[in-house]
Amino acid sequence: MAADPSTPITVCRSDAEISLHLLGGFRLLHADAPVVVPRGLQRVIALIGLRPGATRSHLAGLLWPDAPEERALSSLRTALWRLRQDPCCPIVTSGDTVCLAPVVHVDVDALVGTAARVRDGDDPCAAAALAAGRHDLLPGWYDDWVLADRERLRQLRLHMLEELAGQHLSAGRHGAALEAALEAMAAEPLRETPHRLVVRIHLAEGNAFEAVHAFYVYRDLLLRELRLEPSAAMTALLDDTLAPIREATREAPPGPPRGPSTRLAPRAR
Repeated sequence: MAADPSTPITVCRSDAEISLHLLGGFRLLHADAPVVVPRGLQRVIALIGLRPGATRSHLAGLLWPDAPEERALSSLRTALWRLRQDPCCPIVTSGDTVCLAPVVHVDVDALVGTAARVRDGDDPCAAAALAAGRHDLLPGWYDDWVLADRERLRQLRLHMLEELAGQHLSAGRHGAALEAALEAMAAEPLRETPHRLVVRIHLAEGNAFEAVHAFYVYRDLLLRELRLEPSAAMTALLDDTLAPIREATREAPPGPPRGPSTRLAPRAR
């Protein structure tokens, strides 16, 4: 595609795979070669990738929300015409709907698919699950539809990592569980759920010190940033663990009485 938005788009037509990357920034690759796309057309391709099978009216309303409907539809028709000048155009229109061609692979779809497999209890590649969606959707873009999808995908990834950590914990795979929980914690440091998982994992391993340390690290962070305390659910994790110790301390018999202190006799003068 030509970098100049006023010129037609020209790339050789072939059956080579096309990949659209929206996480971490817009990138369109044709057989692993980057394709330069004008910013205005990037928005069109990105939205179609996020809204497969959307109608023209829906797309036009999201892309040009402040324009009258007819003008927005006219702008969309112009953009689609320019895209179709490209022999390797990734857009397919069918009646009133617009979608990406079947040869186009979108990284967002890979994240959604991985999250679905984790949710269904399948066993995806651990490294792929941890890395999926590590970067934000289209950073630096502030369209309303981008902001909404960015938050949707962020929450999807957090829940995927927490679900993965919980599954590993239930299966006794403590190392894998901790890795997933820490990945979720890095994505959102103030979110309590991954911190709670870390405490549970340490307790399951019998590492009481690590569990208490993790709790107080999060408590200090929460107090410093938000002036809040951890929830009762998180506090109860340590209450249950420390209760037998406290009870044993209360029931322990007193130690032997101390005898009279022995003092050295004063030296004779």
